[in-house]
Amino acid sequence: MLFPGQELPTTADGPTYSERDLDVSEETAAVLKDTDPGDTGPMRAFMAWYAEQGRVPVPCTTATFTEYSRHLMARGLKASTIKNYMSLIRTAMPAGKKPDSSLYLRLLADYRENNKRALRRREAFPLTLSYVVPMMEKAEADGRPIGICDAALFAFGYMFLGRSREDVDIEIEDLTILVDQMNIWLAEDKTRKGEAQTIPLPDRPDIQLVGRMNRWLEHLAGHGTTTGPVFRHLLKNGVPATEATRAKTATKRGLHLRPHVVNERVKHWFAKAGLVSGGRPVTSHGLWAGAATDLAANNATAQEFEEAGRWAAGSTAVRLYVRPVKDAEKNLFAKVPVHDPAKTG
Repeated sequence: MLFPGQELPTTADGPTYSERDLDVSEETAAVLKDTDPGDTGPMRAFMAWYAEQGRVPVPCTTATFTEYSRHLMARGLKASTIKNYMSLIRTAMPAGKKPDSSLYLRLLADYRENNKRALRRREAFPLTLSYVVPMMEKAEADGRPIGICDAALFAFGYMFLGRSREDVDIEIEDLTILVDQMNIWLAEDKTRKGEAQTIPLPDRPDIQLVGRMNRWLEHLAGHGTTTGPVFRHLLKNGVPATEATRAKTATKRGLHLRPHVVNERVKHWFAKAGLVSGGRPVTSHGLWAGAATDLAANNATAQEFEEAGRWAAGSTAVRLYVRPVKDAEKNLFAKVPVHDPAKTG
C-alpha cells in the first residue's frame, strides 16, 4: 500500500539481515516444538492416511481435506469428534494455504442427520459413592504404592468435579491440606481463563480425602519427592518416577500421569471390586459424573453444581447428569392407584 507521494519501493530500500535476525533461542524453539499444531494425534492420523492415498498432506487441497472428512465418517466417529479433528488439521496448515471447510461441513450436516441413532452418545457410568468407595477400599487393600495412589486419585477426582486432565495437572505445591479439608490453588480453569482461585474441598468420612491424600504424599516424600505432579508415574517397585528415570519414555506430559492412564486405573479397580455397570462404559469421566449424580439426588441445584464444578451456566454437564435425576423424581404415574384385582373383581 502506498500513501500519496510515496514511490514504489525496491529491494534496495529494505534492511540487510544477518544470521542473528533469523535465529531463535533453544528455549523458544523448545516451546514452539511442544506447541506445534502439526504434532497432534489427529494430524498424525491424517498424515498416515494421505500416505496410503498418495496425496499431498501439507498444504493439502480442499478436495483432500473434504475426502478425509468422509474417511472419518466411514469410521463412525461422533460428529463433534470429526469437527474437532478437522479443525486441528486445518489449523496445522500454513497461513494463507488453509483448505475450505464449507464442503466438508455440508457432508457433516448430512452425516449428522442420517446417523442419529448410530451417533447417540453413550454417557459414562456415574461412579456414585456406592461404587467409588469400594473401588478405593479395594485399591488400598492391594497393599502396593499404586493402590495408595489410585485411592487418593479417585477421592480427589470425585470431590474436585474436574476432568481427568485437570486432576492429573495438580502439583504438590498447589495443595494445602488441613485437618478437615484440602485447598487447591488453580492458576485458571475451564471457565475462568487467566483467573487464579483457591478451591476448598471439605473432607467426608466415606471419601476420606485428607487421609488418603496424606498417605500418598507421605509415600512421595519418603522417596524425596516433595514438589511437582501429585499424580505421577511409578516404577514397577513403587518408587516415584523422576526426570532421569522417565528420560527414555518421556512424553510432553513429563512426570504427570496422562488422562488415559486414569481411565485404565478406573476400569481396573471397578472390575477388581466386582462391580457391574450394565453394559455402560466405565471411564474416569464417571468420577465427577458420579459426584454430580449424588449431588442431584440430594437436592443440589443446577446453579450450585455449576459453581462447584466450575462449569459455565447452562453446561451440558448439568443437562446430562443433574436434570435426569430431578426428572426421575417427577413420577407422573404416582398419581395412578396401584392395580388391585381384589378391588376390581
